[in-house]
Amino acid sequence: MRKYLLTLILTITFSFAYGENPKREFRGAWLHVIGQSQWQNKNVAQQKKYIEEQLDKLLEAGCNAVIFQVRPTADALYISDIEPWSSWLTGKRGKAPSPLWDPMEFAINEAHKRGMEFHAWLNPYRVTSNTKETLPASHLVNKEPHRFIKFNGQIFFDPAYPENRDHISNVVKDIVKRYDVDGIHIDDYFYPYPVNGKKFQNDDESYKKFGKGMERNAWRRHNVDLLIEQLRTTIKDEKDWVRFGVSPFGIWRNKKNDPRGSESSGLQNYDDLYADVLLWANNGWIDYLAPQLYWPLDLAAAPSRHLAKWWNDNANGVDVYIGQDVQRTMTNADPGNNDSNELDTKVRMSRELPNVKGNIWWHGYWVTDNLKGVADSLALKYQSTIALPPAYRENQGKPEGVKNLRLVKEKGQVFLSWDKPAARKPKSTDPVRFVVYQFFPGEEINIEDSETIIAMTPLNMVLIEDSSAGPSAEGSTFIVTALDRLNRESEPAIVKWK
Repeated sequence: MRKYLLTLILTITFSFAYGENPKREFRGAWLHVIGQSQWQNKNVAQQKKYIEEQLDKLLEAGCNAVIFQVRPTADALYISDIEPWSSWLTGKRGKAPSPLWDPMEFAINEAHKRGMEFHAWLNPYRVTSNTKETLPASHLVNKEPHRFIKFNGQIFFDPAYPENRDHISNVVKDIVKRYDVDGIHIDDYFYPYPVNGKKFQNDDESYKKFGKGMERNAWRRHNVDLLIEQLRTTIKDEKDWVRFGVSPFGIWRNKKNDPRGSESSGLQNYDDLYADVLLWANNGWIDYLAPQLYWPLDLAAAPSRHLAKWWNDNANGVDVYIGQDVQRTMTNADPGNNDSNELDTKVRMSRELPNVKGNIWWHGYWVTDNLKGVADSLALKYQSTIALPPAYRENQGKPEGVKNLRLVKEKGQVFLSWDKPAARKPKSTDPVRFVVYQFFPGEEINIEDSETIIAMTPLNMVLIEDSSAGPSAEGSTFIVTALDRLNRESEPAIVKWK
């Protein structure tokens, strides 16, 4: 058991080390607001406290990133001049919270306080989620109805219209420009999902206007391709360190339809949603893929065991973070592993596949509710050590290291403190977090050992000993490194407590 001291703002906790935990791993969780009545049933103070509680519980479970839904239905969980306030936050579309506050800004600050990444999650095309929702007369749908399509009682932006791509890109640009997000994350909703076997066909007008003789399905895919490429450019032109991730439905194509496809027989991104995610990865338009492999390991139509390997083999140079369904993972037994759930096998598989760099838990509320003990398992075993998120563009720079690393003794407590590099105009090499390693007397100095990491913090000070708790750390060697906005690690600074 290693003393696990995070920062001055966090409670001292204890964790059993799990020897196979990697030093770097994306450990995310989706927190959605759509369909979640608990948000609109709370006042502002309660909503803030709820965000803090969710992040605390995710951190305790070993997560290092939150994917927070900020635009579920062409609306905003943040102060926006482009789109209205979300009804999922306040109960009515366009109604501002009172007193006024900015949930996304608050959640970003709270995530960063805890050393966690914040990825802003947007649904690109969806405008309404059900047939009952009435949009105000001033809404763009009522002003320019030709730009929208309807299917199964829902309304969507028509992907064919350039002005729609511009609108969505302007929303993303506004977020990236004004907020300190680590990533922009879009989900699996492109053209509408089929309903009861019936595919979407309601775009005759836009096909006549923009199709230019292209085969209909190829044209639809091209429309989505144009948005993805434009979003990539929009993000990188504003802040080149902000990652762009896509979380597609878990099957690209079935092998029976394409020899490049997977051994599966379910709905297909390429044919049913008109999303050629492999093309996006191959063209360098996205930084990571988070395929939603929400099925049991050996489900006949969509075996996640085989699909994880397929995505690994077809990543086209981008990182893969596997979207794991917590409920199914914890409910389905794994006879091959003599286990009552599939968690162990799924985590181990994700670590054995070279292009898979982590997992994202769907949904985060099941983790924070400790469904069937999942949070306990993550905290005590699979995510018991602190993990640095994967680094990007490692050959293109790294942050300046910390200076003046020192031990400070005050009122029975011992702190490790250092000087941050000077702040300059924001850039990718800015140090934004610091990693603290501890090596006990006689222990080999090896910063690749995840068990030696005792903190990852945005602060420049950590508590390493309190005379009222635990054994003394005297004689230990401490190392501190800086992480930049792309999670690249600086050269180490070293001090020994003699």
